[in-house]
Amino acid sequence: MTNNNLPLSKYKVLDLTIARAGPTAARVMADWGADVIQVSPPDRPGQKGGNITGHRDGFDFQNLQRNKRSITIDLKNPEGYELFVNLASKVDVIIENYRADVKHRLKIDYETIKKINPNIIYGSISGFGQDGPYKDRPGLDQIAQGMGGLMSITGVPETGPVRVGIPINDLCAGMFLAQGLLLALLNRENTGEGQWVHTSLLESAIFMLDFQASKWLQKGEIPIQAGNNHPTGIPQGCYMTSDKSINISAVGDKLFSRFCKSVEAQYLLDDSHYKDDESRLKNRDMLNDEISKIIIKHKAEYWIEKLNKVGVPCGPVNNIAQVFEDPQVQYLSMTHKVKHKRLGDLSVVRQPINLSNADQPENFRYPAPELGEHLEEVLKEFGYSNKDIDKLKTNNAIA
Repeated sequence: MTNNNLPLSKYKVLDLTIARAGPTAARVMADWGADVIQVSPPDRPGQKGGNITGHRDGFDFQNLQRNKRSITIDLKNPEGYELFVNLASKVDVIIENYRADVKHRLKIDYETIKKINPNIIYGSISGFGQDGPYKDRPGLDQIAQGMGGLMSITGVPETGPVRVGIPINDLCAGMFLAQGLLLALLNRENTGEGQWVHTSLLESAIFMLDFQASKWLQKGEIPIQAGNNHPTGIPQGCYMTSDKSINISAVGDKLFSRFCKSVEAQYLLDDSHYKDDESRLKNRDMLNDEISKIIIKHKAEYWIEKLNKVGVPCGPVNNIAQVFEDPQVQYLSMTHKVKHKRLGDLSVVRQPINLSNADQPENFRYPAPELGEHLEEVLKEFGYSNKDIDKLKTNNAIA
């Protein structure tokens, strides 16, 4: 499948985002074919070297910003602002993750853009929401992890709160916004109307609490840290073999019976302490001790093969190198190449969605762009002549 035949190839997107959450949403659009045009200020401090996600040539920036083109516009310059408004009048989607007051000060907020492009789909990510008592606070992933309750249920009680090892709220907010943008585009097909789509790191964090939130909302119980144990299912957790750790899940009478028979521990089935789910949960620590004594006797590979053979889920605890060496991961082709003119061929992680009639290309269209790399190319596509571009440069509207 060619890039022009990807599902979003007919859409043009102006990407005003910084940091990670907003660029994640734009990356979804770009990877599925949308023409995503980054709009950056010419003089943003440090931008030529990158931003919060690292140096422009670095691994993080290259993975996050691929498949996009870059232009520079000074939105505080009257001619620069006029240029932006003209571009905004001709695109399908705008994505931003400024604080609420910033976009209004720059006059690039939804209500302003809607007046010149009623069909625009305008996407926003903030730290805590577009309105409310915290709307003007700066928002970062770890702050949202704490405020959203995630850190209170991660780790073990002895360690205190622990952050998740990835910027989970940034990533989820970005993916949720991309989902919202697609919903709005579908809705526009039916109504002909654009709309404002917005989410926040805090909303994403709370949604991702899932059953832990339901436990509080419906039972009034505050979930606590459970370490590597599942909060409600037992046995399910991380166990040390004779060479490394593995995960085992034998929750429910059927799987627990299979597990005990496979590891030759009939005595566990005969013990009234473990007769049902409720009993096993009540005696979790005692049961985990018994299982640990069994699992330590053999290597991880032995247990992984033996338990999976009888239908008991079991798998290794891989480091990142081992993840990409895994035969199933290699079969899934989770990495694709992008060719960078200075850095050569780079491997980046592909989108995890598979469409039978719209395969992602094995090579991405663009590497992460240099700042303003596609300025003249893009402006000419929007009808600007060389003379127009030179004038904009002379007047410091672009660079």
